[in-house]
Parts: sequence; C-alpha cells; structure tokens
Amino acid sequence: MSFTLLVTMLLGFAFSVSIAVSIGGAAMLGMAIFEADKLILAPKEMFTAIDKFPLAAIPFFILAGNLMETGGISRRLVEFAKSLVGGVQGGLPMTCVLTCMIFAAVSGSSVATTFAIGAILVPALIQHGYPRSYAASLQATSAELGVVIPPSIPMILFGVSAEVSIGELFIAGIGPGLLIGGVLMLFVYLYCRWKGWGKHDGDGRQPVLQAAGRAGWALLMPVIILGGIYGGIFTPTEASVVAVFYALIVGFLIHRELSLRDLLPVLRKSVISSAVIMFIIANAGLFAYLITRAGVPDALGQWLTEVLRSPAWFLLGVNAALFVIGMFIETSAAIIVLAPILVPVAAHFGIDPVHFGIIMVVNLAMGMITPPFGVNLFAACTVARISLDQIIRHLLPFVLVILGCLMIITYVPGLSLSLRDLVFAAPAAGPAIGPQ
Repeated sequence: MSFTLLVTMLLGFAFSVSIAVSIGGAAMLGMAIFEADKLILAPKEMFTAIDKFPLAAIPFFILAGNLMETGGISRRLVEFAKSLVGGVQGGLPMTCVLTCMIFAAVSGSSVATTFAIGAILVPALIQHGYPRSYAASLQATSAELGVVIPPSIPMILFGVSAEVSIGELFIAGIGPGLLIGGVLMLFVYLYCRWKGWGKHDGDGRQPVLQAAGRAGWALLMPVIILGGIYGGIFTPTEASVVAVFYALIVGFLIHRELSLRDLLPVLRKSVISSAVIMFIIANAGLFAYLITRAGVPDALGQWLTEVLRSPAWFLLGVNAALFVIGMFIETSAAIIVLAPILVPVAAHFGIDPVHFGIIMVVNLAMGMITPPFGVNLFAACTVARISLDQIIRHLLPFVLVILGCLMIITYVPGLSLSLRDLVFAAPAAGPAIGPQ
C-alpha cells in the first residue's frame, strides 16, 4: 500500500493536481485497492484530523492579519519601521524585513504577511529605483518570518501532530526569528551598498517619536498577544480570538479605517484561506493514518537509525530531505505527514522535540520561497506584477542566507531552547549535538 500511496501522490504533483487532492486521492485509492472494506473510515479520519481545539487558532490568526491590513495597522507598522532604519542606504529593504518581523508577531501566516506588507512596500521599493524582481524576492523572503516568529500556524500544526507544547514552540521560535531577521537586515544593507541602491531611502521618513505615536496601538498588539500567552492569561488558541477583537476595535474605533462595508471582503478572503488549509490538513490526516498503519514510521525510523548513526548526521540528512520536500509539498501538509514520523526518530537521537520542531518549521518555510510551489513567490509576484521566472536571479542569495541561518539553528540548540528553558521547566538536556 505504501508504494501505491507514494506513486499516486507524486503523479498528482507531476500533473499539477492540487496538493490536498493529490494527498487525499492517493489515500482514497490506496484504501479502495487494499482495504476497500475500511473505506467508511476515511471520513472519520479526515474529521478527526481537524477536530482539534488548537487548530481553531488558524482561521482567527488569518482573519486578524487581514483585518490589520484593511484597518491601517500594517501601514503604520511600515511607517514606524522606516523611522527606525529607513535613514541609511538600503533602509527601505531593511524596513521591509523589520516590518515583517513585527507583523509576524500577530498574523502567524507568511502569505498574509506578503500581501499585507507587500502591498505597501513593493510599490515603494520600485518607486525608489529598486528592480521589480528584487523587491518581490525581498518581500517573499521577509514574509517567511511570519511562520518563524510566534505565533505561527505551522508551529501550531507541528504541536498538534507531534503532541508537543505549542507554548514552548512559540517561545523557542523567538531566537531563530530574530536571528533570521537580523541577518537578513545586515545582508540587504551590505548588498544595497555594494549595488549602489537606496541612496534616497530616507525621503519621507517620519521622526521616530511621531511614527511610534501613530503606530502605538499597532505595536501594542503583539505585546498583548505574546504577553498573554507567556503570562498564562490565555492559550495560543484564545490569543487568536483576542487578536481578532483587538484588530476590530483598533480598525473601527481608533484608526477608523475599517468600515462595515470592508468586513464582507475580509471575511470572504479569510474563509477561503482557512478552508484551503483545513482541507489540506484533513487529507493529510487520512494519509498519515494509512502510512502509520502500514508501518512506514517504524521502518523509516529504523533505517535512519542504522544509516545515520549520530545526531549531527541525522539532522544534516533530515535538513537535506526537508529542503527538497518543501519545494514540492505545501508546508502544512508536509508537517502533518512528516512530524509524527520524524519526531520519534529525533527523540531516539536525544534531540529535544521542541528544537526539532523549530528546525522543521524553518526548513519547510523555505519551501514557501523556492520554486516550483513557493506560495510566497506567487503572492509576491502577484503584488509586484511580474512572472515567476523573473524573480529567480535575485531570489538565490536570499535562499542561501536562510540556509546559513538554518545551519546555525540546527547545530546551536541553545538559540531555540535557552529562552524556553527560562520560561518553562525544561526536561534534562539530551546529548550534545555537534560535528561527529
């Protein structure tokens, strides 16, 4: 059955069938051929896959991100970020990275970040003389921080799939998120100086205090959300609802840029995005159920244990495999299918499941900015109004920068776990991970 499932799924990908239908169709065909009498279990397993309370956070975080975009919160965050870093050469690309870092602390979605921030900054970058393809590449890469800096929808999915604390995953993502954001800002600064771009990026820049005052309510949002989670006031799922109500209050009553007429398009866009993710989760849940019954996780775990005999080699092999998988399979589906398989193997090597979750999320997030199925690329190309092939030349350096950060995150566990250990009662540390 396992071979049939894999071949059918890959054929679906090859013929450009949607990810969810490819996964679900492969699972249904496998059951029809090998276990036809158990087909009645398919709807049950699909429902079970989405019948989990933490998953309720996904549609609410998506809705909160869309409300922030429509209610003027995104624009104020851009103005504030520009007031901080926009005064230097290359300050506008740095503004893009910094704004995405702040926006990511609420939205949880890289695609939402791409549209919300890209709609403002991509035209501004082009107006300041940056190549259109560079602006799109920068926006797509910066928006990846939406799934690394908490709250993060892929982290929620990993926590549910691998039965790992979502709160611990959130706080473990802060260090890696800051690392990637900081390295990206340094890279674009040096790159712009080398290219001679952005000498007039400071035009129209507001004073810091003035921009901070205008963005005060927007900046308070991540403080309330993350502070509430880590302070034990509400769970990550409840925080997503708080984010929605906060965005509504700020948009309607304070900024007054959100009207009743805007709600229907915002709700429609949020429902469509949420339905797509939930449909993928449901089909991936059925697929994961079947491969688990077929003994694939145990067989793969045993094979990896025999071939990769140290934590360092295991992590290198997994990173290489995830990078390729992320290029072809949507991040949410990959996490749901692979997390239950790989986490027990990682535990065998003494790797903390929270650390492994961060590695997996950061790695698969690169699939959002790598062809052929990078959703961030499609979103950024839509905003910039260019074709996918035009973006590749400027995209490659950004991918290499993220890969370098991934290696640091992989082999320096303290970057992810130190803050977690300060906040939560951490278990005893496993064996050290380093070159062996």
